[in-house]
Amino acid sequence: MLRIDILTLFPEMFEGPFGSSIISRAVKKGLAELHTHNIRDYAFNKHRTVDDYPYGGGAGMVMMAEPVATCIETLQAARTYDEVIFLTPDGDLLNQSVSNELSTRENLLLLCGHYKGVDERVRELFITREISIGDYVLSGGEIAAMVLCDAIIRLIPGVLNDETSALSDSFQNQLLSPPVYTRPAVFRKLEVPPVLLSGNDKEIRKWKEDQALQRTRQRRPGLLSD
Repeated sequence: MLRIDILTLFPEMFEGPFGSSIISRAVKKGLAELHTHNIRDYAFNKHRTVDDYPYGGGAGMVMMAEPVATCIETLQAARTYDEVIFLTPDGDLLNQSVSNELSTRENLLLLCGHYKGVDERVRELFITREISIGDYVLSGGEIAAMVLCDAIIRLIPGVLNDETSALSDSFQNQLLSPPVYTRPAVFRKLEVPPVLLSGNDKEIRKWKEDQALQRTRQRRPGLLSD
């Protein structure tokens, strides 16, 4: 079973996404555990202060080291984490290979950044991996953490009804997925490719491979060079 602990200033943001669909199914099946921890609960004063002005000046606030460090150390006292991950725009770009790797772990700790970021000393002392979900900036790391959790949890055996489904997803073999169709066979004069109705497994498999390669070459040629 995979356990993910999430450190955040806004734990309520996770209630909706984690309470439905595949993530909820994984939790109900006992295949994953998800726990959110409010960093403000580890603040050093009654005002629950977690941010301060940056040394050297500049706009915005910075997440203070002490509340984050205390939270991490409290959790680490209870278990050993395979990775302590900081969700940050300047991290390594999340891809399917990273998702596959992390889905095999037992304990992950995710730190959601906010404001202008977290005191650099937290990154130096505790963080083992930094991940970005894209070359853009969000209001905080919470949405990025949700994306990472979804990408990981759906790969755990038993989570999806058809365990082969995840293996045929885009990027699993460095290719985009081929086009897919369902009933009816004709929709507004557009017909399903005849090969998919032929029942010839060998020809269908070849068609899917050719289509995946063609779509990747047209839309994401960089994947082929990788």
